[in-house]
Amino acid sequence: MNRSLKSGPQVAGIMDAEGANVDLALIDRIKQGDSSALDELYRRYSSPVFSLVWKILQNSEEAEDVSLDVFWQIWRQAERYDISRGAPPAWIFTLARSRAIDRLRARQRREDRTISIDDPEIHIDPLDENASPDQVASFRQTRDAVRKAMTTLSPVQREAVELAFFQGLTHVEIAEKLGQPLGTIKTRIRQGLIRLRKQLD
Repeated sequence: MNRSLKSGPQVAGIMDAEGANVDLALIDRIKQGDSSALDELYRRYSSPVFSLVWKILQNSEEAEDVSLDVFWQIWRQAERYDISRGAPPAWIFTLARSRAIDRLRARQRREDRTISIDDPEIHIDPLDENASPDQVASFRQTRDAVRKAMTTLSPVQREAVELAFFQGLTHVEIAEKLGQPLGTIKTRIRQGLIRLRKQLD
């Protein structure tokens, strides 16, 4: 599939009787493993699916990822389509809405977390209860060294590094959260990691 989601027909004209027959034929071919049918379905619905997902996420990069996931789900799960539950467009848009809401909830969970390396609740010892005393001592020594090295970062570097590695945000998400250009965030993280490496060496 072409990754571009900015082109393609609008939903008007797809949902007439002729369009419905085309959609059903495409889904039947997809069930048989015909990838060209998936490409055609993608051309027919990529634009309206992207528009729906974007309205929920308000983020073009995430909307593109989710939209592509929708069509891969159609490819993998075409056998699950049941015409008695609605026409193909209804099924496609239901999948799109569901995946977009899942992505939105995942983003909100990440944003709600306020994790810092100084948080006493944070557990970064990758050990189980059977670890030896030497292993425990080694990992705790490493943990303390990382915490000490983090104090050498500037406040903005530390913030960006913690959001990336303790809160699990992408560079794009960090830029949006902090209201900073993407290039600035990448620079802060890169410089922060360079400083950490020097301190830990």
